[in-house]
Amino acid sequence: MISEMNFLERILYILQKYGTSYLKGAGTTLLIALVSTFIGCIIGFLVGIIQTIPVDKTRGKGNRDPFLKRIVLGVVNAVLKIYIEVFRGTPMIVQAVFIYYGMSQLFGIQLGMWQAAFLVVSINTGAYMAESVRGGIISVDPGQMEGAKAIGMNHVQAMTSVILPQAFRNILPQIGNNLIINIKDTSVLSVISIVDLFFVHKSVSGALYTYFESATIVMVIYLSMTLLTSKLLRLWESRMDGDENYELVDVMDIGRQLGTKDKRA
Repeated sequence: MISEMNFLERILYILQKYGTSYLKGAGTTLLIALVSTFIGCIIGFLVGIIQTIPVDKTRGKGNRDPFLKRIVLGVVNAVLKIYIEVFRGTPMIVQAVFIYYGMSQLFGIQLGMWQAAFLVVSINTGAYMAESVRGGIISVDPGQMEGAKAIGMNHVQAMTSVILPQAFRNILPQIGNNLIINIKDTSVLSVISIVDLFFVHKSVSGALYTYFESATIVMVIYLSMTLLTSKLLRLWESRMDGDENYELVDVMDIGRQLGTKDKRA
């Protein structure tokens, strides 16, 4: 019967019969992308901050950091560098297969497909965010850190109160970019049987042999999600930028007004 329909009729028929499945698949895709991007950002910030911890290797009196600190940071940074290079240099689909199937064989750890899905996307996002955070921190004028320490702040206080707020604004577009990428790239998780939007597409097209029609529906849904996400992120960025024009307060005028009020009192 479906073979006798034209292209538009087949799409309407698919939506009528499997529309709920497409929506559920889209919800799964958004859930994994949002949660994993959030967790990945936390991982990225932690890794990026650790990578930018200053280590003074000079031999001047009282300036050189303790030997233990230099050794520990060196080892930690080496491990983090390997983590970043591995997860940035391999496809997410391979990472999903390796973690889901390999963890049980190599380490005896049996992960559920949902646990594996969130883990894969989170650590993949964290690897990309780590470099963005490191670059965002480095992009902040070094004078900001020097000024913060000049007024008595330690390194942690300066990072949390001065450097990171500025770095966060610099890397906000990259966070949004990673979220959009994750919305699309979660499609590879169908390899471990996650019933996301792409998995629904494969199931419907396999049942009805309507590959092009189902792909058209899925493409429109993916495009709608990414366009809406981009719009919301741009609104967030514009709010963080504040007003385009700021009205300067005339201090002398305020003083005159206060003086007038004192005289009246």
